[in-house]
Amino acid sequence: MGALQFNYNLPRYVMSKVGGKFKSSIYWNSRLSCLKFVEDHNATLPNEQWVKIKVKYSGICGSDLNLILLNDSPATSPFASFPFTIGHEIVGEIEQIGEGVTDVEVGDRVVIDPVLSCEPRGIQNKCPQCKKGNFSLCIHKTEGDVSPGLLIGACRDTGGGWSTHVVAHKSQVFRLPNEVSDLNGVMVEPFSCALHSVMRNPPKDDDTVLIIGGGVIGIAVIAAIRALDIKCNVIALVKHNLQRDLSYHYGANKVVNFNHSTYVEELSDSLEAKVLNPIYGSEVIEGGADIIYECVGRKQSVHDALRFTKSGGQVVLIGLAGIMERIDWTTVWMNELKVKGCFAYSREFYKGKNRRTFDIAIDLMQQGKVDLSPLVTHHFPLEEYRQALETATKKGNRSAVKVVFEPN
Repeated sequence: MGALQFNYNLPRYVMSKVGGKFKSSIYWNSRLSCLKFVEDHNATLPNEQWVKIKVKYSGICGSDLNLILLNDSPATSPFASFPFTIGHEIVGEIEQIGEGVTDVEVGDRVVIDPVLSCEPRGIQNKCPQCKKGNFSLCIHKTEGDVSPGLLIGACRDTGGGWSTHVVAHKSQVFRLPNEVSDLNGVMVEPFSCALHSVMRNPPKDDDTVLIIGGGVIGIAVIAAIRALDIKCNVIALVKHNLQRDLSYHYGANKVVNFNHSTYVEELSDSLEAKVLNPIYGSEVIEGGADIIYECVGRKQSVHDALRFTKSGGQVVLIGLAGIMERIDWTTVWMNELKVKGCFAYSREFYKGKNRRTFDIAIDLMQQGKVDLSPLVTHHFPLEEYRQALETATKKGNRSAVKVVFEPN
């Protein structure tokens, strides 16, 4: 049984960081890399409240690539324990259950909510956020029965999806109905991220919404808006033609391709906004979207989110923005913008009930309100991780959207 593990080591980190500036494959195809393929890895149950899952598919997330490319902020490092097996987008089949597990059985097809909050950690006196159902905001992510880790895929005791087997607490496991395929199953986690961002920051039917980024999360935000029957005007700013086509497929009203020389004018026209020219620097936008979902997490995308939001509007940061220099925050105070971060999933108020985000995502898939399986464009066995990561980091050249491992 194999696994792809990340192990922080200062000399490797420094040498990879230097070498990676010249050749990105250094990060996964070198003796200097912090990423290693490990043979005979075997995840074991931390206690009787856990289950062991045979992985069918596990996705490569943008956050995984940030980690491997050493772009993560050091602020996240206390919430990981090394070495850990990567992978938090997981669909699989239960292979072993602890004696304290009664709600699932061996052989069940399941997906995993990977957040390691109070309940998976065995903490009886739950923190205030977990009591409210805001599991992603748990303040005990370094305590309890397992080692530090924001989630499965960043904790040395749980394993991760980039392996043949992973363990999860019974509270993290969700059965898949027959109507939801394995390929939709591996998309439940990213779709739940999108659902959480939209349900916590819902547009009104008469709003104009801009989604910056045509990757999996950007497309999933469009899909979430439409699956929730929100009739707002959706405009998407994307980089590649395939992303444009998918944006329209999932319900965008207008898609603008990111082109340095033309996108500002085209996007401004779509938003019925004015372009003003300062004495120097990038264009100033007057007017814009009511809500912007920023799904990239890069300096340019954050800059665009702040300047293309209308006065009194809202920016929702989903794209895992880290350390960025020279971001102009003038529009935040001048236009009284609301800027809100959004991470993972928790519980949402939906049709009169308070429910787990994963439950809602699975229900919407079962009802046929959304089918994200077409986004899974490439499959690789674990042993071909170099090709998989090459594909995932060069999606535009490979016509790739979601790249997944198929370990078994």
